[in-house]
Amino acid sequence: MGRGFCKIKTLKYVSTRGQAPTLPFDEVLLTGLARDGGLYLPEIWPRFSNADLKHLSRLPYTELAIQIMTPFIGNVISHDDFSSMVEDTYRNFQHPSVAPLKLLDHNQWILELFHGPTLAFKDYPLQLVGRLFAHVLKKKGQKATIVGATSGDTGSAAIEACRDKNLIEVFMLHPAGRVSDVQRRQMTTVQSANIHNIALEGTFDDCQDMVKSLFSDKVFRRKHHLSTVNSINWARILAQAVYYFWSALALGAPYRKVIFSVPTGNFGNVFAGYAARRMGLQIEKFIVASNANDILTRFFETGQMSVTEVIPTLSPSMDIQISSNFERLLYEYYKQDGKAVAKVMEQFRRKGLVSFGKGRWKAISRLFEGQRVEDNAIKDAIFKVYQETGEILDPHTAVGVVASQKALTNKNNLVISLATAHPAKFPDAIQEATGIRPALPPHLNDLFQRKESYLTLPNDFESVREFIATTLENGSKA
Repeated sequence: MGRGFCKIKTLKYVSTRGQAPTLPFDEVLLTGLARDGGLYLPEIWPRFSNADLKHLSRLPYTELAIQIMTPFIGNVISHDDFSSMVEDTYRNFQHPSVAPLKLLDHNQWILELFHGPTLAFKDYPLQLVGRLFAHVLKKKGQKATIVGATSGDTGSAAIEACRDKNLIEVFMLHPAGRVSDVQRRQMTTVQSANIHNIALEGTFDDCQDMVKSLFSDKVFRRKHHLSTVNSINWARILAQAVYYFWSALALGAPYRKVIFSVPTGNFGNVFAGYAARRMGLQIEKFIVASNANDILTRFFETGQMSVTEVIPTLSPSMDIQISSNFERLLYEYYKQDGKAVAKVMEQFRRKGLVSFGKGRWKAISRLFEGQRVEDNAIKDAIFKVYQETGEILDPHTAVGVVASQKALTNKNNLVISLATAHPAKFPDAIQEATGIRPALPPHLNDLFQRKESYLTLPNDFESVREFIATTLENGSKA
């Protein structure tokens, strides 16, 4: 293995805004958001040749993950330690192939990414990221305070990955009343002393802005060793790239090109696919599937990115108007010009409206296509797929399936839609569409009998900062 890709002892990472120091993988993991407000990317993209990919196609998921990620970690974590963490991560997933593929219709496939402990695709990166944090912190003799924002699934996956780890305190912000009851309870019923849940009065974008504001407070950030497990953390993106390789190789890559349809709000899952493409995987196109919160679709249609009000939908994890990870893609299409990216992102922050240039828009649109899917189409798709195949799609997965059907003019194209969550996480929507109320798996069947612990706070920076500081100083549980 390794005949065709770049071997680097210590790969360094650079900020998309060009003003933060370059860092090795372990420091990028702990830092999360770069000091200049940018997001980290590898300075050089290791690449796999077709011969490498042919070899990789024979590997089980765990071994594939080790091979894909190792070049990005370099020598900051030993190969044996990293391999052990990856093996431990996926050992207890509920399907023997970890991420099974199912044929939906002709060349339409579903990649099931809900076989981890919290029933969502976030488990695939975060179960590993939690172990990486614990390993690196122990090695460095440090502690970390993880502050995260969630639209539903990141929070429960991060909490499950980090619970009871004595070197980590977790503060997870979710938008009050804007996640499903199952999603909320998966977070708030975890009674570990190091887990603290905040229901913020606002939208997910408000939660995300709050996290960025906390990181921008340099004194607070340094004093409490802030870090994050949101998809702004490069380790998240890297681990998610694995299942793009896994599914494409299983269906004939590199000798057969594939199209991915990705339900997304924050663009992190899509960018993980783009990262896989940069590593040498043959991906013909990405269908960027949005719900009524369609900032990405509107960009692909018009060339302008403009913020509008967040609309609650049946797919709440995608109820987002500011797609943080799009900045990583801009860095690529601005030819790694961090100063230019910083300038355009500042304009977007001030005005809520920005264009990136007609030529750049057209270049991006050759690889990415945006599609919006409204709630009625989501319900229709859930019902139709269930009637025709017996499969039950969660609302987010349904967005991706509908988007792929709207986008594809050539029905012979091979498309993989990412199934991002278990339908039981959204039982009300499923029942409304099909008349069936999906049951939670056995390990969660008492979820609604468990005690909840969380604090509701206003969308006010001082209130959130004071709560975190006081909790850390007093060791109290929220």
